[in-house]
Amino acid sequence: MKKILLSIACSLVALAMNAQTFNNTTGGPITDNNVYNYYSITVSGLPTSINSSTFGLEYVTININHPADTNLRIKLRSPDGSTYVLASFNGGMGANYTNTIFHDTSSVSITSGVAPFTGVYKSVDALVNFNNNQNPDSTWNLMIRDQTVGNVGSVISWSITFSNSPAGSINFSSTNLPIVIINTNGVAINANAKIDGTMGIIYNGPGMLNHPTDVPNNYSGKIGIKVRGASSSGYPQQPYGFETRDTNNVAADDSLLGMPPEHDWCLISNWNDKVFMRNTLAYRLFRQMGHYASRTRLVEVMLNGNYQGIYVLDEQIKRGSKRVNIAKLDSTENTAPNVTGGYILENNLWGGGTDGWQLQHHPIDHPTFNPHLLYNSPKFTSITDTQKTYIQNFINDFETALYDSTFSDSALGYKKYIGMNSFIDYLIINELSRNGDGFKKSVYMHKDKDSTGYFAPLKMGPIWDFDWAWKDINECASFAATDGSGWSYLVNDCSPDNPSTGWTVRMMQDTSFQNTFRCRWNNFRTNILSDATLYGYIDSMAVYLNTAQVRHFQRWGTLGINNGTPEVEPDPGSFAGEILNFKNWISRRLAWLDINIPGNPNCAPLVSVNVKTEASNFISIFPNPTNQLLYIKFKNGYKLPEQLQLYNITGKMMMQQKINSANLTLEISELSNGIYFCKFMDKNAVIKMEKVVVMR
Repeated sequence: MKKILLSIACSLVALAMNAQTFNNTTGGPITDNNVYNYYSITVSGLPTSINSSTFGLEYVTININHPADTNLRIKLRSPDGSTYVLASFNGGMGANYTNTIFHDTSSVSITSGVAPFTGVYKSVDALVNFNNNQNPDSTWNLMIRDQTVGNVGSVISWSITFSNSPAGSINFSSTNLPIVIINTNGVAINANAKIDGTMGIIYNGPGMLNHPTDVPNNYSGKIGIKVRGASSSGYPQQPYGFETRDTNNVAADDSLLGMPPEHDWCLISNWNDKVFMRNTLAYRLFRQMGHYASRTRLVEVMLNGNYQGIYVLDEQIKRGSKRVNIAKLDSTENTAPNVTGGYILENNLWGGGTDGWQLQHHPIDHPTFNPHLLYNSPKFTSITDTQKTYIQNFINDFETALYDSTFSDSALGYKKYIGMNSFIDYLIINELSRNGDGFKKSVYMHKDKDSTGYFAPLKMGPIWDFDWAWKDINECASFAATDGSGWSYLVNDCSPDNPSTGWTVRMMQDTSFQNTFRCRWNNFRTNILSDATLYGYIDSMAVYLNTAQVRHFQRWGTLGINNGTPEVEPDPGSFAGEILNFKNWISRRLAWLDINIPGNPNCAPLVSVNVKTEASNFISIFPNPTNQLLYIKFKNGYKLPEQLQLYNITGKMMMQQKINSANLTLEISELSNGIYFCKFMDKNAVIKMEKVVVMR
């Protein structure tokens, strides 16, 4: 290790002739009052923009005398206000930082070093974050806070070095992932409103390499982009929401990487997900259960010429025929049946304003909690008072039935208000991943419009936001358990930052709900939730990402550091270790759920339906076999069926879609090879059934 550190240090000396170093040699005392002390350096004469490619911040050196390094939190602040952590209460009771160099290329994290930290270390936050095209000429501050009374110290000196080998310098010449290139002409992206920009997407097809120098061939045009998310917006790798636009800078639908045309999209960061698939796996499973979840593509992103790592490009949750497929509710629709749908609601953080309302019932196990729901679609700025009254009354009627003494009665209780399978499958996904956020915030539900002879129930989903899931976290005992135990739906026991509705707590008192939960779990464990299927997906994605992940971690420096979620287990320090931990966690969770899910495992056989004998050749399905897309065409003049359902050979529904056009396109890339049956439904009858073969 000493030889490695010496080699790096010698390399830094060799680079000095191409570097410019600025020093603070006066230092000063570190006050013992738990507030930040500032030690400044004035930088001047540098290029007006620093980046991670040609010239920027390379490393920082500090010398501090202090008898207990564990008392100190050390940050660096740049002229544009960017502030990142160099060291945070590290070193135990060891003393001093002696010629401590922070450099992104170091293989040794400051979190695993030993005081006095002589040598080269990787800081808690990567220095590359400062190379964001800001003007470096002005005041830089070393910030130090001593949190414990009784031990005092001082800064002896510190320096900051800029060079043409800046932090974050990454050789990004090709990748097997699609490349997203965004340019905002140097304008900073903010969380308040979308700014103008351009975007190009490069994708040369499966098995082909993509190069940042290629001409964009999947999308090339204008966008509006902003920072999105709550806590995640504060991550160094920020998530973004963007809309595709036409030449007049107006929102316009477009298909990105094979996903259905729309204009609202998200780029979700992987700062908090070092396996890059916590969201993609959850969404994939929910779709395979027969529900809508955002389609995703893993991409590498360049922003204003700077490499930003691996992102998840996915669909923003919204109403639409290719997203949450419910009726559009206009402001003029205020009488039945139009006023009955469609609605998308959220259980999420609420400030008490007009964007939501407090429910009239309280969770049975936490009667002092006051859950609330938010209006997502229609938005709170456009939903009418009549529509608010309808959906509030609907939810109240449902809760009244849920908490009534007859709640388990099929005719009188809560079941007549909900789509049971959606509630069960939502529960399964969020329990499998032990996702507390799936019950307290980032909770979506929707209700379609009633029609003649059809009552549209409340359904759970789409699912969303799993970066705090699939791991042991120090949130409360239920989520920190390392043996795979604990129920996510009991999140109200954890003093949550936002109260859960607690509906599942009551439903789990219903024997029929428990039985359905157990039955569907057992069925899924034989296919999409089998150990082999889950591990097969994880292993294949790990291979797919094996080259790109090196660049990502070089960019963000998070391997070997517990960042983001307060995880219980130490970071393994390698991508292979992250994958192994991920699979081992899932193994423990599956084992615990197999034993602890209540209910009778003896599932009733599937109920058969009668196929109408007058079915004719009015439907064309092609290509068949298929490997990516399935096209369905209905003859002109024939009454369209209400919906189609796609089943696998075990009788499990894999997909369900309303039919609102004579020409449909189904994306079946998520389905495994095999034989499927496509049923075309009218009311409760099957009017035609076709065999479909998926072959790759």
